[in-house]
Amino acid sequence: MIKKITLIGLIICISFAANAQTNNIPKGWHLLDYSHDSVYGISLQKAYDFLSEKNKKSVPVIVAVIDGGIDTAHPDLKNVLWTNPHEIADNNIDDDGNGYIDDIHGWNFLGNKDGSCLKKASDEKTRVYYKFKTQYATTQLDTSTMNANDKYEYNTWQRAANEMKSNGDDEMELNFLDIILKSLKRNDSILCQEMCVREFSIDQLENYQPKNNQSKDAKFAFLTSMRLMEKEGDDKNDAVINELDNYVSGKKESLDAKTNAPKDYRAYIIKDNYNNIQDKFYGNNNVKGPDAMHGTHVAGIIAAQRNNGIGIDGVADNVKVMAIRAVPDGDEYDKDVALSIFYAVNNGAKVINMSFGKAYSPEKKWVDSAIEYARQKDVLIIHAAGNEATDIDVKENFPSPYFLSTATKASNFITVGASGDEKLKGTMAADFSNFGKQNVDVFAPGVKIYSTIPENQYGNLNGTSMAAPIVTGLAALIREYYPELTAQQVKEIIETSVSIPDSSLVTIKPGTKNDTIPFSSLSKTGGIVNAYNAVKAAYTLEQTIVNKEEENKTHLKKIKKH
Repeated sequence: MIKKITLIGLIICISFAANAQTNNIPKGWHLLDYSHDSVYGISLQKAYDFLSEKNKKSVPVIVAVIDGGIDTAHPDLKNVLWTNPHEIADNNIDDDGNGYIDDIHGWNFLGNKDGSCLKKASDEKTRVYYKFKTQYATTQLDTSTMNANDKYEYNTWQRAANEMKSNGDDEMELNFLDIILKSLKRNDSILCQEMCVREFSIDQLENYQPKNNQSKDAKFAFLTSMRLMEKEGDDKNDAVINELDNYVSGKKESLDAKTNAPKDYRAYIIKDNYNNIQDKFYGNNNVKGPDAMHGTHVAGIIAAQRNNGIGIDGVADNVKVMAIRAVPDGDEYDKDVALSIFYAVNNGAKVINMSFGKAYSPEKKWVDSAIEYARQKDVLIIHAAGNEATDIDVKENFPSPYFLSTATKASNFITVGASGDEKLKGTMAADFSNFGKQNVDVFAPGVKIYSTIPENQYGNLNGTSMAAPIVTGLAALIREYYPELTAQQVKEIIETSVSIPDSSLVTIKPGTKNDTIPFSSLSKTGGIVNAYNAVKAAYTLEQTIVNKEEENKTHLKKIKKH
């Protein structure tokens, strides 16, 4: 995915593209085992073998995927979807009385009851700046009289106002991306005309023999751009160009917003009272939305139907995926995130995947309330650390597990960074991954992850967005086979059972060209999640609990006898 590219990131990308190793890594490498396959996957088959040896049986677990939409017709997903048992499809009646009409497979909080869907949104920094500009852009403020919430709002606005000032790097980045985009479109036109096609994959272009110098140059330039963006062989020309086009368009809007308030797409399409969290029964049941690429890929990583002879196998084998659409092309809204969590919990989800994030959270109190509600209801939340190659111990990253009102940390929240493998890119940490010894809990594979994409297709994507659902799948797997364990216990098991590479192993520090640091310094646990270690640890804990219960029963019998 092209998301939040920086000029530094582009330079790093070029460096890695030039120096990347060419080892052939199999599709689904993230599931493999280091001792058997020499890559740092999560040892999934060993986990299933262990569960089989112990004769463990699973119970179904509902997993909510809060994302940009899911293609519910995908053949590897359609049989693993959550279906609301209390709702009758397409009768335009709220049968279960939860306020959401015909919510069969989930809900779309980026829609209107007339069927329309919000696709684009501005970034949160811009929304914050213009929302509070009149209130806080004055020298007459007395911050000493502000309550805690007002101070948070004011500090958030101040940060946004500082960042809204002209930045030459932003303009350089946009110019660079615009050059790439124009080159891609020009060369794409030449190649499509000569090849007599409208769509082709990178692999097809690699194997094509140009007929003249013009098309030869076009092929070389097109493939060079693909390598810079780290696209895979099965990525299609039109999808890549459309993705970059949308990103460049968003960057142009962001730059323009420095002087002009952006269009409020939400007010035009959704038409809710955004400032009222109690106005919550908006949206529609179109959980696919206008762009389901990201969410479909995430859902497949977690739960693509296993052992069905097609496509891929997800991590968990007895999951029902609840599709919740709350992430537009742009920054998500706090209100939608909070209501999505409430919806997921109230409809039985035991694990929630959140592969999104942003640098501002003006209505954090709403999200905090939802996370705390999930904790009270024994629901585990898995969040992607982000793709800015940034230390999030020092830079803001939301949603955050730290509650504003108490400054305590949610015990049901795991933040996930993205690992690669030395065979993939010569470095253990993905070059784009955020990190933090305090605020990133674990790493999981997030480079060249092969999964489901819309229209019955499959493809590779990179990102902490791909690492998080691997952890979500693992959490669901544990909750399937050890349903007595709490969300907090599952979190502890995942974190204490990580596979820790050799302590001497160094990795290129994300955000740098060749600075090396110990991989263990990038997260709280210093390791990569491991399914085999986790299910063994869960088994041990389960046996401890069972033995303790038996001891208590025996003790009670002795008391009764006396």
